[in-house]
Amino acid sequence: MSRKDDHAFEISFYESVLRHEPDYTDVMELLGGLYTKVGRIADGLEMDRRLVQLLPDNATAHYNLACSLALSARKPDALRALARAIELGYDDRRWMLKDPDLAEFRGDPEFERLLAKIGGKGKA
Repeated sequence: MSRKDDHAFEISFYESVLRHEPDYTDVMELLGGLYTKVGRIADGLEMDRRLVQLLPDNATAHYNLACSLALSARKPDALRALARAIELGYDDRRWMLKDPDLAEFRGDPEFERLLAKIGGKGKA
């Protein structure tokens, strides 16, 4: 079985789970990541929006939403979601600097300002 087939099977499985348990946030997070991995950016964005709605104080949910918005060329919205993630405690500065989803933000003054809020903190 190819990697593509694996992803298709996983997506189908998780979609089935969500049909029965529509608010299963762990599955939404997994499915959102899979959608993005296979290029279904709009579907990944939808999962991230739902997660933020269900988990409004979850920093990682807001970070993932920022990434999906960035991949959807919605830069102002992505930066707002990223700012909210940081306000809620997201502090993995090292990952933010290398996350391919945020590549277009490197050197952007607003992105740099958000990174400065984290400063030297964050995961090493």
